[in-house]
Amino acid sequence: MLTPKRSVVLWGLPLFVLILLSACAAPAAPSPTPAIAPEEAFFKPSSNCAACHQGLKDSTGADVSIVPEWQTSVMGNAALDPYFRASVQMELLNAPQYADAIQSKCATCHTPMARVTQKAQGQETALYGEQGVLAVGHPLGKLALDGVSCTVCHQIPQLAADLRHSGDLAIDTATPMGERPLYGALPITEQNRQTMQAASGFVATQSEHVRQSQLCATCHELYLNYITADGTLSSGDALFYEQTPYSEWLASQYAGQASCQDCHMPKAQGAAPISSITPQNTYQPFFRHTFTGGNVFLLTLLRDGSVEGVRNPGGTGLDAHIARTSEFLQTRTATLSVTPPRQEGETLAFDVRIDLLTGHKFPTSFPSRRAWLHVTVKDASGKVVFESGGYDREGKIGGNDNDDDPKAYEPHYTRITAPDEVQIYEPVMQTVSGEVTTYQMLAASYIKDNRLLPRGFDKTQAPKVSAVIGDALNDADFLGGGDTVQYRIPLGSARAPFTVEAQLLYQSVSYRWAKNVLDSQSEPAKDFGAMLAKVGNVPVVVASASAQSR
Repeated sequence: MLTPKRSVVLWGLPLFVLILLSACAAPAAPSPTPAIAPEEAFFKPSSNCAACHQGLKDSTGADVSIVPEWQTSVMGNAALDPYFRASVQMELLNAPQYADAIQSKCATCHTPMARVTQKAQGQETALYGEQGVLAVGHPLGKLALDGVSCTVCHQIPQLAADLRHSGDLAIDTATPMGERPLYGALPITEQNRQTMQAASGFVATQSEHVRQSQLCATCHELYLNYITADGTLSSGDALFYEQTPYSEWLASQYAGQASCQDCHMPKAQGAAPISSITPQNTYQPFFRHTFTGGNVFLLTLLRDGSVEGVRNPGGTGLDAHIARTSEFLQTRTATLSVTPPRQEGETLAFDVRIDLLTGHKFPTSFPSRRAWLHVTVKDASGKVVFESGGYDREGKIGGNDNDDDPKAYEPHYTRITAPDEVQIYEPVMQTVSGEVTTYQMLAASYIKDNRLLPRGFDKTQAPKVSAVIGDALNDADFLGGGDTVQYRIPLGSARAPFTVEAQLLYQSVSYRWAKNVLDSQSEPAKDFGAMLAKVGNVPVVVASASAQSR
């Protein structure tokens, strides 16, 4: 596997020479268009951008290089995600008759450059097999493995429609390379414009739409067809709303205040250049390309799981991204508080309050994710006399019905009185016949969605795509901005004073979702299982609080 530094030597140096020659050319001369390989008719890999868009520092001296920060993001590793690969293979084994539909849909947002290229040629996209774009030696393999790369997002145009969703990238495949616009929010000098056109074939074009949430909705608002009772695919408005963070954001108070980019692309502390060719041209605000989210689990798999093809700039890039993601979860997600516990006869009474800070539901996006309350009570001697939400290294939650039985699920609680009752904030999918499932092709709707709601979200007025489903709809204090859970714990012979400790935990791939993939026994599932055994599936502590009785 090439390290990023060696990649620059092999790919960046010839490009850099070209850039310098272009930069020294007479300003009035048109920029030459480099020879175009057929597989790069619409896109260029990130290596093409690296020479100019790394080695960048803001005015405080901090490194804000675009390509290296993107390389360690979930976006940059969308095609390498071992859980994604195993999950797609599970779906293919379960519904082989829809192999083309499954792979083409998944490829749209995980290997978008390969997918758009093949779609323009009238082809479906295979991920696996000899003709799969992930196969060694495939002509589109370099583009496929580059994930959600630079020339994907920066080619998405602004359209009049209020919402483009489900992978509708609307990439222009008619304009020839050499004339294709590449959109960016910052002002563009003529020198930079000529340099980029000479080096990449794209015409740098300023447009503010790349800072708007609608750009992100193209993949992060995903509606899917599902297998109906007669075995055919649903059509028309019969869709499964797999993830809807854009709609959730629209229903929150943040819609007019902050975009997706404002939170997930943190601003540099000072002014910064967009290109190392013109370091004198600095801009503020400068949005860093970290795409910070909450998937510590995937980043850890990439770092420690021996995933082939993973880029780790400087050998510490993934460490930095894991630290950044952990901090984001622990400072920008939620706060937790516990009321002072009080004895009511032979019962200990206290409430746990969650205040949400996110601009969409939490957990967010893909429905394998869940958050839950882990609460313990200790007596005067320090002995644990009550625990709800304990877990093991595999990520299995004690007392959770779904972790014990794939056909069951844990209900939403307003009050917890026993250890086998756990407040889990999660979406639970169901088939057309009402059976709990983790197969996306079988998921027709949700039987439960009590994920925490952003501030300003009115659950009584929410549209169908982002509705609250199940008992949480009738929970009076489950509202936009958070939730309060009552705990009424039998004390038995335990003696005061009592100490209550509470944690809000988060898991990117819940135990049942991982278990079902592992049980499929495909080669990608075995690879994922080996990594999982090595890394574990321990949740992240998002917030914690404690209180003691008198």
